[in-house]
Amino acid sequence: MSRAVSGATPSFVCKAMQAIRRRLIWKIVIPIAAVVFVTIFVWSVYHIEYQARFTHSQFIDSAEKIGDTILLGLDHAMLLNARESTQAIVENTAQLDQLQAVRVIDKKGRVMFDSGNRTGSVEPQSSSLCQSCHAASPTPMERQVYKEPNVKASGDNRIDGALFNLVLPIPNEPSCSVGTSCHFHDPDEKILGVLDLAFIMDPNAHGEQEFKAHTAYLALILFLLICAGLMVLTYFLINRPINAIARAAAVFSRGETPPTEPNVSDDEMGQLAGAVHDMGRELIAKNDQLARQMDHYQDLFEGVPCFITVQNRNFELLRYNRAFGERFSAQPGEYCYKAYKNRSEPCPDCPVVKTFETGLPQTTEESGCYKDGSKAHWIVRTAPVYGPDGEVAAAMEMCLDITERKELEYELKRSEMKYCDIFNNIPSSVFVLDDEDLSILDCNRGAAITYGYDKNEFTEMSFLDLFVDSELDGFAESIADVLRAGGMDQARHRRKSGAKFYVSVNVSPSSFFDKNVFLVTVTDITNRLEAEQQLIQASKMATLGEMATGVAHEINQPLSVIQTSVDLVNRRLVRGEVPEKALLDRLVHVIDAQIERADKIIGHMREFGRKADPDLETVDLNEVIVRSFEFFSQQLVIRDIEVVWELADKLPPVRCEPNRMEQVYINFLINARDAIEERHALASKRGEEENLPPKRITVKTLANQEFVTTRISDTGVGVPAEIAPKIFEPFFTTKQVGKGTGLGLSISYGIVKEYGGDVYVNNNETGGASFHIRLPVARTARSGPVDKES
Repeated sequence: MSRAVSGATPSFVCKAMQAIRRRLIWKIVIPIAAVVFVTIFVWSVYHIEYQARFTHSQFIDSAEKIGDTILLGLDHAMLLNARESTQAIVENTAQLDQLQAVRVIDKKGRVMFDSGNRTGSVEPQSSSLCQSCHAASPTPMERQVYKEPNVKASGDNRIDGALFNLVLPIPNEPSCSVGTSCHFHDPDEKILGVLDLAFIMDPNAHGEQEFKAHTAYLALILFLLICAGLMVLTYFLINRPINAIARAAAVFSRGETPPTEPNVSDDEMGQLAGAVHDMGRELIAKNDQLARQMDHYQDLFEGVPCFITVQNRNFELLRYNRAFGERFSAQPGEYCYKAYKNRSEPCPDCPVVKTFETGLPQTTEESGCYKDGSKAHWIVRTAPVYGPDGEVAAAMEMCLDITERKELEYELKRSEMKYCDIFNNIPSSVFVLDDEDLSILDCNRGAAITYGYDKNEFTEMSFLDLFVDSELDGFAESIADVLRAGGMDQARHRRKSGAKFYVSVNVSPSSFFDKNVFLVTVTDITNRLEAEQQLIQASKMATLGEMATGVAHEINQPLSVIQTSVDLVNRRLVRGEVPEKALLDRLVHVIDAQIERADKIIGHMREFGRKADPDLETVDLNEVIVRSFEFFSQQLVIRDIEVVWELADKLPPVRCEPNRMEQVYINFLINARDAIEERHALASKRGEEENLPPKRITVKTLANQEFVTTRISDTGVGVPAEIAPKIFEPFFTTKQVGKGTGLGLSISYGIVKEYGGDVYVNNNETGGASFHIRLPVARTARSGPVDKES
């Protein structure tokens, strides 16, 4: 039975504790009751102690009055040394209820009088009685009170109570030490002895026990009343309103609205009830809105065009959207790597694993296949899904199909590789230049082979660094402008070794890494120029051969003058005459002038016949034209062809090679000469010589701010419209076999084009044709008369 009771007790205590923890009223009342209990208990103890101290103080005051009365009664008997009277007073006063014993003790501790008939005994100095005085030095004259540790009996009856001893000093008076015959005391002694009174303080006699009991009853009643009041107030003011709020909250938690409005007061509980109802109504409204949003987000989740899955730590599919279900053969619980890639184990470097490890989103690109077997590529974005404990419980994986973009990227890469191969394998040198400062950004393999620099060296250079210094002197800015305008037909570049070679430069705008650039193609034309030079040289030799008759006539004239002068001197010498000094001086001057003239003709022939240096110079075209005519003039004189000059003053200079331009003008003069002779030959056959215009070639120069133009007009047969587009083609000629190669005009056209110029022809209104040779003005000087025809 005892075991059963002991086993039931903890269960009852546990249930009670659980009930207390579940009820707010107990949580409020019990702590307050404990505080009230402690407060009342402290008040009771203090009140009882205070009452005890007050009673004790009253008792001591009463004892001191009794002691003073006894001391006054003993004073006369002791002065007279009436021992019997003194003993009688001691015994009579001991009959008082509060007194237990009365003793008179001298200063040596001997009991002189005792109500208990113990006279003659000696109190040891270690006793409480003696120590009350002798413990202090000097001996005090005040009365002393000490409490005995035990309660003593009086007669046959035992009195329960506290035993107090009141010790009153008996002072030495003059009546005891001066003029007495009974005994004598030293006047210097202050105390003759003490009166020891033993009092018993009975608590019942003074109502102390009754006071304690009444105080305890009052404290208990107050505690019970306060606890009851607290429970009633807590129930009506707190518990019942809170229960009503809890019931209303339970209704709101079910998503319902209470049928009635809360009956609330104006205090804090009423405000709380109103706040709960307002919060409940707002909660219901928010829940409705949240439900609509959930439906909306669910629609978005299902309708989003990318694939969305939710996976746990074991890579099992928890959820997925409609797009994923349509493209993959998967069911909830299947492994993601099986669904996406048909793998039997997790993917290496899986972003889902990294999301679980770091709790951070991850982005990557992956490839897999759809359920129809087609290859697919995705941009994968993973994000953590947190559980209630704040830990990553799942991972959301979002895949955006980039298959088409990937295929385009692959195609673009293949195209880039193809064009990179083309770029690098073009035999010409190709450069990518900055469109502002012409610095080299990139180049192909042909450029490195042609120039001898590697790509790293090129990227530290400007394209202008490749030009020969003489090409740049004074024209660096103009070359840059020419490049931006589209390129240049001929320029001199240098290799890393210092070797010079000729190039043509073509420029086109392009873009390079979102930057505007120039794409420059440089072609080595050194071999072509050498071939052209050989062809031009052959044309020159043919021209010289054709002009042999005129040149011979030119040289024959000075030789004839020299021969005549020599014959004159020789005849004088044969006759034995000495020529006069004045004649000799005149003949010497004539011979010297003719020799100089012949030397000039021969030097001009040599200069014309040598290979031209392709270096460009800044020249005045009027001077070149005059030199060409001087060399060709006899060809026209012997054919009675008149030359009319209309040269402009102060032509702006052009950049060309004078020797080659001289050949150009000679070729056009030869063409004009032949056209005039052909017209006269045809007219002679027809008998129309009288209607022919005079044999005339007009040479005119004019200029504007951009070009210098030379116009060579003749009175020949003109150029038929059907052959005008072909006259500048190589080997095209209208002359008889053996009288022309068809290279003169073609070579002239090529030379002019090489200098950035142009050649065109038109027929004159009066007959014949006019050839216009136009060259650009050198950038360093743009002055001269304005070409009105332009």
